[in-house]
Amino acid sequence: MKKAAFYTLGCKVNQYETEAMIESFENAGYAVVDFQAFADVYIINTCTVTNMGDRKSRQIIRRALDINPEAFVAVVGCYSQIAPDEVMEIPGVKLVVGTNDRSRILELVEYAREREEKVNMVNDIMEVREFEEMSIKSYKSRTRAFLKIQEGCDQYCTYCIIPYARGHIRSRKPESIMEEVRQLSENGFKEVVLTGIHVASYGRDLGNTSLIDIIEQVHQVDGIHRIRMSSVEPNTLTDDFIDRLRRLPKICRHFHLSLQSGCDETLKRMNRKYTTEQYRRVVHKLREAFPDVAVTTDLIVGFPGETEAEFDKSRAFVEEISFSSMHIFKFSPREGTPAAKYKNQVSPQVKDARSKVITEISLKSEAQFKMVFLQKIMPVLYEQANNAEGTSFEGLTDNYIRVVSESQSDLKGKIIDTRLVALREDGMDGSVE
Repeated sequence: MKKAAFYTLGCKVNQYETEAMIESFENAGYAVVDFQAFADVYIINTCTVTNMGDRKSRQIIRRALDINPEAFVAVVGCYSQIAPDEVMEIPGVKLVVGTNDRSRILELVEYAREREEKVNMVNDIMEVREFEEMSIKSYKSRTRAFLKIQEGCDQYCTYCIIPYARGHIRSRKPESIMEEVRQLSENGFKEVVLTGIHVASYGRDLGNTSLIDIIEQVHQVDGIHRIRMSSVEPNTLTDDFIDRLRRLPKICRHFHLSLQSGCDETLKRMNRKYTTEQYRRVVHKLREAFPDVAVTTDLIVGFPGETEAEFDKSRAFVEEISFSSMHIFKFSPREGTPAAKYKNQVSPQVKDARSKVITEISLKSEAQFKMVFLQKIMPVLYEQANNAEGTSFEGLTDNYIRVVSESQSDLKGKIIDTRLVALREDGMDGSVE
């Protein structure tokens, strides 16, 4: 039996796409093995958000060839889309596919394996206007599922390469989404996470639906107990959007509300389309509408032109908002984006110092958020065993606290009332009631 191995870098969208590609190979009779194992075919789904993503992609390609120098190596995804010629030059790579045609990956691999020369299937992503269907019929886990409903981005933030790698917005048809949600429910999933490259854009190209519309439709599916959505900007969460959300008991009390900077001058250079006042107002509305809500975010430090005064504004803003968790990034110039050419680039030493300041604030506010729930009983969806013996399990509350609990019974895939008894670095310890 032929063997195939897969490696995914980057976001949840990439993970979804890899899962779909894995299923196509399994349906064709391939045995899918761990990436560290010997395989006939290695497929690397790449990321290009930062230059580090490019380097990591190249390292993984070389790792596959170290395991089996005669293997067929296919490289797909964002790095391939942005730099196909560069990927083609990597020794051992036989097939290059961009951010379209992943649904045809099995066909393309078998086509390329019959040829002596390398095959480049990357096309102009800006010409693609239809959402590429990559639905998944069976899943490896039985807890929560990431469901891709949208592709592409038209925001063009000045630091971001993704619009050039993923193309214009394309939305999945509602009937296709609902078919997969029903399949997920039948397969025992309790939670779905609606995801996309810019999920807030869902429906804009369809004309007769929107993100809140599809959330309401998913909410009607029996067997689905929780609904999350991936990162959105504050201007997505209008008063009407929040009012409709608050009527849906399956909506998780967790919103990843992208910030990037707490300074209006910096946000303007980033081409972010909101102000800190608009952001503040949305957070206030969420906290009014959803008791114990978790608001998480992303922040970039050291963006070009970020003075000490601008950083101080950003620091003060994140202290004021008091996020339950933050992802902190040091600005990395990405070739091909406007910000990479901006004057007044910030030195690595200053970026490091600012990152440490924000990290300390983040850890403090995260601990304060978790302290509120000490000794409270919360429903936890347990995702997996946390030890080899199967006596410890980890899962999530609906407001995104990771909980680890001891149990002699298998908790995986179950929503269990759990008392949160102690803080831990990556979440809280629980006691199953």
